[in-house]
Amino acid sequence: MTAPPDPRALSGPLVGVSFVAGVAGALSLADSPYPRPGAEPADVRRYFQENPGAARISVAGQLISAASLARFTASVAKLTARSGRGALGLRAAALAGGGLAAASLAGSAMLSAALTGGPGSRDASAAKLHRLVFAAGGPAHGAGFGVLVGALGLAGLRTGELPRPLAIAGLFSAAAGVLSPLYFAWGPAAWLIPAGRFSGLVVCGVAGARLGRLGRR
Repeated sequence: MTAPPDPRALSGPLVGVSFVAGVAGALSLADSPYPRPGAEPADVRRYFQENPGAARISVAGQLISAASLARFTASVAKLTARSGRGALGLRAAALAGGGLAAASLAGSAMLSAALTGGPGSRDASAAKLHRLVFAAGGPAHGAGFGVLVGALGLAGLRTGELPRPLAIAGLFSAAAGVLSPLYFAWGPAAWLIPAGRFSGLVVCGVAGARLGRLGRR
């Protein structure tokens, strides 16, 4: 049986392209480096207040990425429905994970936008907002995204609609994403956040292009 192409799946590549473009654009225009988690409040305030244009480019990229992710989630849910036994549970996981990932990324973007305005001009509120930006866009997003990518990989294996190496890569990426909230208890676990995010973006991009254009052969 051949599954027809799913045009919504083409949003998969856009998830990563828009996010990376926003980050790269912000880095190229900003006069100072993006403040890392735990940065001094003055450094947070300085970055967002002195580089509002750069920060808003990143915000735009994140919002486009979040919208694309919501659309791609629907495509992953459609794939899981063809995955046989346990399909309902896998579909629920895809929808829950994708929903959390899209909402947390959009929330992080809006909080970043707030930092370019009045709330970001005061050290106390800037520091608080920056912590929330990281929590939402880092571990929270990573956990939801990991569940979505894991559902994609498992459904790809069960249906045979994704190449086996790609599906397995999705499962490894998912593990890193799901474990990223460990950062809150153990600082060195921070590496799980970019590991899960960027590997997952690659998996979603390749899988989305395949499901959107080729269907199952």
